[in-house]
Amino acid sequence: MKNPNQPALSVRAADLSLGETTLWQNLDLEVSPGELIAVIGSNGSGKSSLLKAILGQQSLTKGQIKVAGHNVHRGSRDIGYIPQHRPSEGQVPIRGRDLLRLGLDGHKFGLALPNHKNSQRINEVVERMGASEFQNQPISSLSGGQLQRLRVGQAVIGKPALLLADEPLTALDLNQQHVVGELIDQERKANQMAVLFVTHDVNPILDMVDRVLYLAKGKFKIGSPDEVLRSEVLSELYGTQVDVLRNQGRIVVVGTHDHEHHPDEEWI
Repeated sequence: MKNPNQPALSVRAADLSLGETTLWQNLDLEVSPGELIAVIGSNGSGKSSLLKAILGQQSLTKGQIKVAGHNVHRGSRDIGYIPQHRPSEGQVPIRGRDLLRLGLDGHKFGLALPNHKNSQRINEVVERMGASEFQNQPISSLSGGQLQRLRVGQAVIGKPALLLADEPLTALDLNQQHVVGELIDQERKANQMAVLFVTHDVNPILDMVDRVLYLAKGKFKIGSPDEVLRSEVLSELYGTQVDVLRNQGRIVVVGTHDHEHHPDEEWI
């Protein structure tokens, strides 16, 4: 059972280097149950590597990570994970319901036996994801939006303390971005589940975000969107002039120099 007084995620004095490249150092991050943190920054800044470290797939250079009070390890049932959308290759025979079931018993060896409690939970998640019409279809036949809805369901079906979302809206149209984003927000509120949401474009989820973790050039800033997504803050991070523009409720970052580390113009 989740402890509402215990951080869902605690990262302490963490460094991560790959070879001679320091992705980030002295990272301290504590995420409360139900909190949504957007993780943003330019390519190569260590966003996905942070998720790998939390999943136990990448060792820190220094520091410690705990999820729900436990040291991280591969296959933790305290963590749900949503990958980027990628089209299924070939004719995959697995059905939508089967994908959800893997979220409950995919970590177990051998053939899963029928389980009434699990079937009830799958039915509940099918309903919550709006997947009733395509739950029995092969996942290779589904649209990108339909498949991402099921991947959200697979990630949350075990009611984890922490949900890691690795650019889950990539390659989706605006309508499906809204649908999938709302599903993630709905589940985190219903289950007091913390969310780390890696994205290159924060605009589709801006209204849901509690805090932003911005990674750049081995450094980071943490705070509310209004505190972090400012010209003076990002200019300090990048060591060059970076302009942050706001237009009709959307945010765009314009970098004037140092193209290797930041694009000329990037929606974030």
